[in-house]
Amino acid sequence: MAAHTAAMSMSKILHPFLGGRLGNTAKVFGRTLSSHKNKTGNSRDNIPPPAKYGGRHTVTLIPGDGIGPELLNHVKEVFRFCCVPVDFEVVHVNSAVETEDDINNAITAIRRNGVALKGNIETKHTMAPSVKSRNNLLRTSLDLYANVMHCQSLPGVQTRHKNIDIMIIRENTEGEYSNLEHENVSGVVESLKIITRTNSLRIAEYAFQLAREKGRKRVTAVHKANIMKLGDGLFLQCCREVASDYPDLTFDSMIVDNTTMQLVSKPQQFDVMVMPNLYGNVVSNVCAGLVGGPGLVPGANYGRDYAVFETATRNTGKSIAGKNIANPTAMLLASCMMLDHLKLYDYASMIRNAILSTMNETRLHTADLGGQGTTSEVVQSIMRVIQSKGSLTSEL
Repeated sequence: MAAHTAAMSMSKILHPFLGGRLGNTAKVFGRTLSSHKNKTGNSRDNIPPPAKYGGRHTVTLIPGDGIGPELLNHVKEVFRFCCVPVDFEVVHVNSAVETEDDINNAITAIRRNGVALKGNIETKHTMAPSVKSRNNLLRTSLDLYANVMHCQSLPGVQTRHKNIDIMIIRENTEGEYSNLEHENVSGVVESLKIITRTNSLRIAEYAFQLAREKGRKRVTAVHKANIMKLGDGLFLQCCREVASDYPDLTFDSMIVDNTTMQLVSKPQQFDVMVMPNLYGNVVSNVCAGLVGGPGLVPGANYGRDYAVFETATRNTGKSIAGKNIANPTAMLLASCMMLDHLKLYDYASMIRNAILSTMNETRLHTADLGGQGTTSEVVQSIMRVIQSKGSLTSEL
């Protein structure tokens, strides 16, 4: 308990202490949203749920599959160590069953609590076509229309490219993920891609407003309007319309195949990127790979009323589950984004800076980054950093 008290006592000076040593990396994966209204009339208030039980927040926790359960156990461990005023309501979703009872229970819990932290739920392509992706059902049922991820180079991670700082805004509810497929003629499948003006304007407004809030200079719309002239053409036109309201920001567009080539050759040219659902999935994974892999980058899904936080790349890590070698960084940083959303900024800063200190200064890395550290060792190192900074603060 003494360590916990000391850790909290240092929260007031943690920003300048680590900020000076880590430079811009101390600001990575920080708060991403503030209130505003978009052109389509929907507010993006993201008001956190009311604190309960003496100032504590209740958050839905969905362990998911693969490495999700073990990583979320480490999140709970760090939260207990730091005395974070959050209680988790755990809801298990069984991806092996075809009924939707489990995911409906999870959706109900998120509606009740307003906020969730989740591991990825496996989507088996071998199951019947009628079985929909649990992850997709969650996002569409709660209208979590904006997926946000921030890919930034970390000085402690060796990668081919340096100085990457890209924010990706992905439309999260329609496009190729509309779950509208049929096979009226044997051997001929029609899969419908839905692009609507309302949702395209909404995500474009979100991206431009976020770019302005974060002091960014350029927004790039990614599309395939040269082929899908109506669908992607509508998305691109909506982005242009919204761009006209932001003369302080530079707007350009790029075809998705060229985008992937440009990302792997010169990623530094990109600032904020906005795109439909499937392209967002591809570009997010490419960008995560550029800065070190899926174990490093957190993600968030925002709607008008709810927010769900997870790792940016939505893979389960099933092949390394239970081996104590998964990188906990992305999930821990996602939990920090969640704390920012709940306006628990001191706790978020304390944990985030300890994570970045371990990654960039201590350089204790898991196998995915070429290191030999285990998941548990990395988490223990993070807690030691928190404790040592707290002790230092007490001495001051």
